[in-house]
Amino acid sequence: MATNTVTIIGNLVEDPELRFTGSGVAMARIRCAVNRRWRDQAGDWQEETSFLGGTLWREAAENAAESLQKGMRVIVTGRLEQRSWETQDGEKRSVVEISIDELGPSLRWATATVTKTQRQGGGDWGDNASSSVPAAPVARESYGPDEAPF
Repeated sequence: MATNTVTIIGNLVEDPELRFTGSGVAMARIRCAVNRRWRDQAGDWQEETSFLGGTLWREAAENAAESLQKGMRVIVTGRLEQRSWETQDGEKRSVVEISIDELGPSLRWATATVTKTQRQGGGDWGDNASSSVPAAPVARESYGPDEAPF
């Protein structure tokens, strides 16, 4: 059985973009810059940056838009999905994105305060319909002048 799970750690290149479908379902798009740094055979540092996008839905989308901002270091887990379309000029295009299951701030160079949100009802949390579910953490970055990771 094949699995398709990916985890990335990177910096948000823009604030999460919150939108709502025609039926009122919240959706947020994020884009992350993921850096890779290594030494080549000559011992010199090399660096590459990949830009990866993803989408999350419903309460998680609203929590991310409220909690996360451009420049924050985040941890993203989800599934890779390929989307294809045709432009107005007839060119075929495709992109691989992350269908995000979990998103939160990295605590390597920051602190976070978590505030639970009240559950909206429904869902698959069993018979405990009156409980609250965890929200995305509200990140508070606190760096010294020489400690910022970017």
